[in-house]
Amino acid sequence: MADTHPNFSRRRFLATAGTTALGSVLLKGCLGNPPDSTPTASSSNAAKINIPTEQVPEVTKVKLGYLPIVEAAPLIIAKEKGFFSKYGMNDVDISKQANWGAARDNVKIGSSAGGIDGGQWQMPMPYLISEGIITDKQKIPMYVLLQLNTQGNGIAIAGKHKDQGLSLKSEKVKTLFDKMKSEGTKFKAAYTFPKANQEFWIRYWLAANGIDPDADLELLTVPAAQTVANMKTGTMDAFSTGDPWPYRIVKEKIGFIPALTAEIWKGHPEEYLAMRADWVDKYPKATKALLKAIMEAQQWCDNFDNRKELVQIVSTKNYFGVPVDVLEGPMAGKYDMGDGRMIDDKSMSVLYWKDAKGSVSYPYQSHDLWFITESVRWGFLPKDALATAKDWVKKVNREDLWREAAKEAGIPVADIPTSTSRGVEEFFDGTKFDPENPQAYLDGLKIKKV
Repeated sequence: MADTHPNFSRRRFLATAGTTALGSVLLKGCLGNPPDSTPTASSSNAAKINIPTEQVPEVTKVKLGYLPIVEAAPLIIAKEKGFFSKYGMNDVDISKQANWGAARDNVKIGSSAGGIDGGQWQMPMPYLISEGIITDKQKIPMYVLLQLNTQGNGIAIAGKHKDQGLSLKSEKVKTLFDKMKSEGTKFKAAYTFPKANQEFWIRYWLAANGIDPDADLELLTVPAAQTVANMKTGTMDAFSTGDPWPYRIVKEKIGFIPALTAEIWKGHPEEYLAMRADWVDKYPKATKALLKAIMEAQQWCDNFDNRKELVQIVSTKNYFGVPVDVLEGPMAGKYDMGDGRMIDDKSMSVLYWKDAKGSVSYPYQSHDLWFITESVRWGFLPKDALATAKDWVKKVNREDLWREAAKEAGIPVADIPTSTSRGVEEFFDGTKFDPENPQAYLDGLKIKKV
């Protein structure tokens, strides 16, 4: 794999307290503090089971990193509800990461050196880490093991653009950008880590509306708190991020949401559980114990009768540190989009176990292939990466361990996908991605770098 290590300073990823009180509060809410205060949960909430001898984990200790956004909920619930302990993993450390750059650096050094063994990741970070692309050319082999969730993200636009008619699909998006360019100004949009989910979502939305993300605006990697503070002062135009941030931006009357990612690509792959390959190879039974616990947590999270309790748990200072009311609506599929539009649809909320297309938890290899293809589209990976992409996916994506864990956990056969591909995917603009022919997807795109 050719080296495409991005030329940016790691300082851009380090979250610092804002120079204003608002920035400080928001930073604590979104990016959290360095991992130091996650509570030890009682395992009394989960029924104990007799673990078959052949399934007893080799170790009971592991350190998993997470970011305080809704994607992390299954990890937190597995801890708080005792599901980890239920499957023999009695000493799981759920460690809040300061930001994605910190998570990358911590998995690079591993838990033995004070880092982490794995955890929550945007895609395709596990692939980029495996090839040393974002770890200073040091390859740290990773395995993708489980999809944590689908949906739960949105694109927020600063309030100064509220009356421009921006929406999911509208010619007025291009009109605004053309007007700003003619006036000598550039639209500025941010995300919290480059070349990953949140950047992909805003790039796709813009390109589908006729905007070239590399020519018509300025895309930046900016800590969430700084972005929101900048949106409030008018120096930042947009932010692509996960809940609770899009709705928080609306609640604080900073901006509006023209598009949820659930509208851009319903049932889209979002964030994943991925671990260092050396840990998984050394402890395969412990790996499957983790998977079984997280699967059970995902099912708990997907029960909407549990959503209020879920919000109460994750919103606390120890985890997200955000007001309950910025999570309650979105968790129930209720979004005030801030521009007069209201959404009340559970199928549009973040989902953890099942959606209309089937399994959420299972890590479809076809989805990993889309992330690699999209990376080629924007020049994040070399064009020849597509030729070997399927082999790369088979090397990193360990869906076989998910299947084994699901069978051991007694997951119904009907809930275990029979194929590593979910088939043809369709986006809001009618574009289709056929994992059997990713080149055709690339060829059909009007705006791209390739």
